[in-house]
Formats: sequence, structure tokens, C-alpha cells
Amino acid sequence: MELTAEQRALREAVRDLLRRRKVGPTDEPWAAAGAGGGLWRALCQIGVAGLAVPERYGGAGAGPVEVAVVAEELGRVLAPAPLLGSAVLATGTILAAGDADACERLLPELAAGRVIGALAWTGHSGGWDPAAAAFHAAERAGGGWTLTGTAHYVLDGDHADVLIAAAAMPDGSIGLFEVDPAQAGVERQLSPSMDQTRRLAVVRLAAGVDRPLGAGYLAGRGGGRGAFGGEALARVRDLGCLALSAEQAGAAARALELTVAYTSDRVQFGRPIASFQAVQHRLAGLHVLVESARALAYRAARVAAAAGATRPAPGRDADDRQVAMLAAAAKAYCSEALATVAGEMIQLHGAIGATWEHDAHRYFKRAHGSGQLLGAPAAHLARIASAVIDG
Repeated sequence: MELTAEQRALREAVRDLLRRRKVGPTDEPWAAAGAGGGLWRALCQIGVAGLAVPERYGGAGAGPVEVAVVAEELGRVLAPAPLLGSAVLATGTILAAGDADACERLLPELAAGRVIGALAWTGHSGGWDPAAAAFHAAERAGGGWTLTGTAHYVLDGDHADVLIAAAAMPDGSIGLFEVDPAQAGVERQLSPSMDQTRRLAVVRLAAGVDRPLGAGYLAGRGGGRGAFGGEALARVRDLGCLALSAEQAGAAARALELTVAYTSDRVQFGRPIASFQAVQHRLAGLHVLVESARALAYRAARVAAAAGATRPAPGRDADDRQVAMLAAAAKAYCSEALATVAGEMIQLHGAIGATWEHDAHRYFKRAHGSGQLLGAPAAHLARIASAVIDG
């Protein structure tokens, strides 16, 4: 779990920026800050948006560990930044599709933070199943495609400049398409959520598109690539789970820090409540939970980095399967860890922890919102069980 000198420097740069800008959970909700406001622009100036983008496309050429470092710091303060939606999911999908033209056109702008990307994928159920998509595609005259359907829980989808849509193809496979958000037939709407620091949208499409991602659907014809789009989505889901797990670990660590500080100051029966053995036992248990969550999140990120998880996805090999299992384990464990710490945060703060003015409710909302994002813990545990049973 030891970071390299470069990774420590990245962590300190992000933490210092957030400290200088006084970013915290009591800031105005992301919805009121516009398209990232000055925070995202400042983060992009230190290379956050392009961490996972290869250098030939204007990025830093880093990997999942560096993304985890940044996600952990943003999670600590519940920063309203589009790291997960744009720099991980949208960017990761373009890379996984292996479309050189799309990479050359889109990635430099995404890496610089001049545009924000969004991946429209899942339906109302929020299953994030790589074999399913919210949109349907039908071939039309001229070799193009018409995409119809509604995607939910699209991170940063209402204001994204680049929209990537996953669609069920006529042959049963999954296709990936670049959609111009400004074109006719595209409707986007901000979807209010419990977590005000996470911007989610509903995207409805009844639009013709002629920019499929990946060689399998060039010129609007099925290329015999089978589940190519599904394989790309599977890899992107794993990368998203890795980043989200680190974010959850950071939020849990900060929630615990705030709780320890409060219990050290709160006096009852003439002494700080942190001096009572029952409270100490609860805090010690939370400390073990936070540290184990962080260790698992970084272990999964390191394995993904070693396996080259940001390369194109022509197929799922043994390395991919190992990354998938660790990503699922990290997502399930870190989701439960943050939910537990956030719940205890409210309990140990007493009455003030249940007030709107205190930060505790924001960590609690982030815990339950992020727990469902990219799949609930039970869904990821089912993935692990299925892989073990199938051998």
C-alpha cells in the first residue's frame, strides 16, 4: 500500500489544491456550480483529467493507482468534480473501444479538461450489466444507425460535451456510439438525487448517429466482433469500481477523523466521551474497517495497473478476470465500509449528527448513493460467487 514518490506528490498536490480552495462537503451543491466551476479547471491544470490517457493523446500515461490517489482525496471532501464520469468512464470507454480515430479526436480535449464526457449506459434498474444497454439500435438507409431509448444515472450527463452511448444491436451484441449532445433527438435532464454532490442525469435518445466506436461497426455494418462492446463495458465497469472504491475509502477515512475529533471534544459526565471504553471499541473497529477498505482498494488498483487495464478490450483474458474479481470485491467491501462509518458518524455525534447543518448527513448520503452506483454490493458479490462456482 506504499505509494511511490510521484504518487505521494500527486496526492499532496491535490490535497493542497482542495485545501487552498476550501473545498468541503458544506460547499454549494454541484448543481449550482455549473459545469465543474473553477474547481475542475484547477484540477485539470495539475493533470487530473488526463491521468489515464496515453501520452500520445495528450495525457499523463498513468494508470489506476494514480486515479485512485486522486479519487481518494476527492472523496475525503466529497468534492463535486466529474472525475468518475468523465476521466474514468467516458475516457475509459473510448480507450477500451480501440477506435484510433475517436481517440485522436476526443482524448486530447478530455485530457485537457476542455470538454466533459459522459457514458450513457444503464436503464432504470441501474444494473450496469455489460451485456445489456438502455438504448436500442436499428440499421437504416445509408448505413447509419438510429438509437432509441432512455439511460438513467448518467454521471454529468446533462451538461457533458461528449456523449458515449451503449446500445443493443440487432444481432444481440452491444455497440458503442459517439453521440453529439446538441443534435436533434437528444434530450437530457438533471435528475435530483439524495447525494447533492453527485450530478446524475436522464438521457433520452431518438437520434440517428453515424459514429460507431470500434472497428466492428464501421460503416454501419456488424463486423463479427460479437460481444466487443460488452467487453469494453465490462472493463470500464471494473475501472469505475476501482476509482469509486478509492473514493469511498477516502470518504470513510475523513468521516472517521471528524468523528474521533468530536468524541475527543464532547464532554459527558465530566470527561470526553472518547475516554469511555465502549466508544473506544467502536472507534477502533471503524479504524480497522477503514484501513482494510483502503488496502483492498489500492491492491485492486495495483493489480489492474500491472494487467494494463486501460488497453483496448479485444477479449477478456486471465488478467482481466483477476482484475474483475478484485474490482468487485473492492466495490462491495468499500461500499459497506463507508455505509458503516457514515452511520456510526451520525450515532456518535448524537443529536447534532442528525441536523442539516452538520456534515454527517452528507457523508451518509454519499455512502448510500455510491453504494448503488455501478452496482450494489450484493450484485458484485454475486459476480464473485459466480466466477468461483464456474471455476
